[in-house]
Amino acid sequence: MQRAAGDPLLGALRYGAMFRRKPAPPPASDRWLVIGLGNPGREYERSRHNMGFLVVDELARRSGARVTAKAAKSFTARIQVGERELVLAKPQTMMNLSGLAAKALRAKFDVPLERTLVIHDDLDHPFGRLRIRKGGSSAGNHGIDSLIGSFGTPDFIRFRVGIGRPPGNGVDYVLSPFTADEQTQLSAIIGRTADAVLFTVEHGLDRAMTEFNRVS
Repeated sequence: MQRAAGDPLLGALRYGAMFRRKPAPPPASDRWLVIGLGNPGREYERSRHNMGFLVVDELARRSGARVTAKAAKSFTARIQVGERELVLAKPQTMMNLSGLAAKALRAKFDVPLERTLVIHDDLDHPFGRLRIRKGGSSAGNHGIDSLIGSFGTPDFIRFRVGIGRPPGNGVDYVLSPFTADEQTQLSAIIGRTADAVLFTVEHGLDRAMTEFNRVS
């Protein structure tokens, strides 16, 4: 039997549909925050200092996502890895103010420090060397300095991707694009770092350090 448009029962059904419960988001206990450090802007897209951005983009690509949603002073994407949700983020504050975005991201997505992973370039390691660690100094990386200040502690997990230290000006070096020779190795380096992030989420920090900190 078809009901008339003014039928009060039909109206009540429509009203109830407005408040129908939406599917619940994954519980916060299964959510991780993965922050790649870098500088926004086309002029920095393929610079050494944007290694963190490149790894986050690779993680998104593997899930068919793009890091484009604006949230908490960042571009973000949310992907599912098994039972866990990963919030991928590229702060848009410039490298030296990354802590402002990182703090806002943790608050917005309700992620504790022990499930916050940070990916960044590192002058103290040879090009392509990956070093996973928790805590320690910034080693002169001003983005990490900013995160330590915003978090109030250095005790967060970092994926330090070596870019090598030049004999001259370090600032010019990190803001410069990769050389042709480095470009030939870059895809494998980004892929291995993305693998390490996913391995850490699944198996924990200790196993990840054992697996990926080895010098091949």
